[in-house]
Amino acid sequence: MRKERIKKMMFSGLVVGIILSILSYGGLFVAVSIKFFNPFFVEYLSGVFISDQSRDLFFYTHALVISFALAFFWDRFKSVFKGHSIFRGIEFGAVYSLTGLLPILWMTYSQIDVSSTMVLSWFGFGFFQSSVAGIVFAKLNP
Repeated sequence: MRKERIKKMMFSGLVVGIILSILSYGGLFVAVSIKFFNPFFVEYLSGVFISDQSRDLFFYTHALVISFALAFFWDRFKSVFKGHSIFRGIEFGAVYSLTGLLPILWMTYSQIDVSSTMVLSWFGFGFFQSSVAGIVFAKLNP
């Protein structure tokens, strides 16, 4: 029984990782291509965000890392979330965002010279990611 549970958790984590990668990099490509948020993206030209490329792998694997972490979180607490899969997913995203993201973003904002707009966008993006993950988990691993 335990082995089957782990397989289901790993499979759903992989599926979510692929979906989040597509949404994340697809959304970034579209936003940059149409220059929709151009003034916002200028802030990323700060020296704080310029990489020497030695750690780029961490950036590109972010969606997979978060998907497996969220898969574990979902597997442990999925019984708490009730209702339709969309509502379960959004509630899952809200719980993760308030307990996992808010404290670290609060600390980031207080210690690093980034704008409140940037931190709020990170919070919104994290909520979006975790809600999408929750909806997929609710479908694949109810």
